Amino acid sequence: MSHFTPTPFTVPVYDLIHRAGEMRELSLDVVVPESFGNAVIGVKAGADLHMDVRLESLHDGILVSGDVDVVTEGECVRCLIDVQIPLEVDFAELFAYSVDEAFDYTVIDDHVDLEPLVRDAVVLSLPFQPVCQEDCLGLCPQCGVRLLDNPSHAHDEPVDPRWAALAGLTGLTEASTPDVDGPASSSSTEEKR
Repeated sequence: MSHFTPTPFTVPVYDLIHRAGEMRELSLDVVVPESFGNAVIGVKAGADLHMDVRLESLHDGILVSGDVDVVTEGECVRCLIDVQIPLEVDFAELFAYSVDEAFDYTVIDDHVDLEPLVRDAVVLSLPFQPVCQEDCLGLCPQCGVRLLDNPSHAHDEPVDPRWAALAGLTGLTEASTPDVDGPASSSSTEEKR
């Protein structure tokens, strides 16, 4: 038998055990004791998490259903600024009376621990690539300026490295180069007129 350790997510269900058809609804406000999420976004430790939970007694266990409201924090994957995204997740899971491979969760010492259930539901609902807004332009690939802050941001056209050696020839102008036909051709052109 598993050892029971109470957490802020623990709910007593002694009044529902083996009383099929009984039901109870409750609202829980929990301060998240430990951060969870992925590398880009998640729920930080100390965040407020609100749950509306419905507990229903069945023959096999306690059916726990409800929804979670929490604000997730992370950074935009395009421009790297901090973002806060509200998240609402629905969940429903059976907490079995006896330990069985068919069930992921069990009732332990007349209590259900909602933390693994809530953690799984929230983490699986997190956006894979969170953005600050849908049309975020990201960062300039050359200098790293956030393009939403400076929409007219531009750089000079890059010089093709194959033509870079010719950049030193910019001092030459038409006046300093002899005409292709040469000076004699201009006098002969005037004579023909």
